[in-house]
Amino acid sequence: MSFFKRFKKNWLLMAALVSVLVLAACSSDDASGGSGDGGEEPDKLTAWAWDPHFNIAALEIAKESYEGDLNLEIIENAQDDIVQKLNTGLSSGSMKGMPNIVLIEDQRAQSFLQSYPDAFYPIDDYFNTEDFAQYKLAPTSLDGKQYGLPFDTGVTGLFFRTDYLEEAGYTMEDLTNITWEEYIEIGKDVKEKTGKDMISLDPNDLGLLRVMIQSAGSWYVKEDGKTVNLVDNEPLKKAFENYKAMIEADFVKANSDWSQFIAAFNSGDIATVPSGNWIAASIEAEESQAGKWAVAPIPKLNMEGAVNASNQGGSSFYVLNVPGKEKAAEFLGETFGSNEEFYQNLVSEVGALGTYTPATDGEAYQSENEFFNNQKVTSDFSTWMEEIPPVNYGLHTYAIEDILAAEMQNYLKGKPLEDVLADAQAQAEAQLK
Repeated sequence: MSFFKRFKKNWLLMAALVSVLVLAACSSDDASGGSGDGGEEPDKLTAWAWDPHFNIAALEIAKESYEGDLNLEIIENAQDDIVQKLNTGLSSGSMKGMPNIVLIEDQRAQSFLQSYPDAFYPIDDYFNTEDFAQYKLAPTSLDGKQYGLPFDTGVTGLFFRTDYLEEAGYTMEDLTNITWEEYIEIGKDVKEKTGKDMISLDPNDLGLLRVMIQSAGSWYVKEDGKTVNLVDNEPLKKAFENYKAMIEADFVKANSDWSQFIAAFNSGDIATVPSGNWIAASIEAEESQAGKWAVAPIPKLNMEGAVNASNQGGSSFYVLNVPGKEKAAEFLGETFGSNEEFYQNLVSEVGALGTYTPATDGEAYQSENEFFNNQKVTSDFSTWMEEIPPVNYGLHTYAIEDILAAEMQNYLKGKPLEDVLADAQAQAEAQLK
């Protein structure tokens, strides 16, 4: 064989070998990038969450209580940043850069699960769903599979200044298991006798409407989570009417952001705060008001089937379908999914109230809170949590609420409620096609 023939043959063999190596490298890169179908187990797991004093603190306690071998890096991101990063990354079709564990607000969860179902790892086998508050299961599952491990509850209560209410002639009993109409009448009386506003509201935030309608087992969409349900939604009609009645009663202190909302009760300007249990920490931050607060069940809509229990907020943990998913699911299952002692520590150290019901009989849940007149606040919230009506939040809670917020202003200016909801229905249907 001539030199040139041998050179050509060897060159072809070398080229073929290089091609194989390049293809293998590309394949390895794809797998390690998190396709969910392959790749080596990572040396370190990552978790994304917001709020270092609540969610991230809870993850840190979980790390300490976990008995297995675990290298977990917890990365703080603002909630809006997590939403943006997930949407950007998952819509690109690549799982590179995605965490193993991510915290998602319950009312946003379905938009991710339904849009990117293959991006999430089902974790049914790692914990018992029956051990959690049932209202948390619909937003965290899809097509019969459980993707989210329920974490904190947004169970609501009516926080109130006992001194202001007593000055107006009212006791805890008078505020227990009332309707919103009764709340409004009490508010008028409190304003007249004490000069204090009853509540602080942001006209662009309709979170209170969500609280009202869920107490009657209703939402902005029907049970399928997709069909817009505004124009013939009786609980929503009553919620609009109650909201307007509050404004017209002239006992609302307006706020335009979170800091103004906090200042409204820390400064002593308002008598009540109907909100999720998570607001307790902000109320307790004003130490000078210790012993002047208590919590009653949230008011309900005055209609058949409504209860004095509802939800505002709350989030759950999800496992992304990337290498390390089994280890991540195991970690969540053995901590947030089943460890009663862990939940006692959450209450004691963080003030985080989870939705794991077997933990509610624990000592931390039964403790008295000096700030709230030695009321067993955590125990009360745990009881109300189990009464929250489950609803399907669907994909478009905030998009629909933007429409309703604009129409609420029209309603307050005199537009008939039937026209308000009909126009909101038409706008939502057109926008969400």
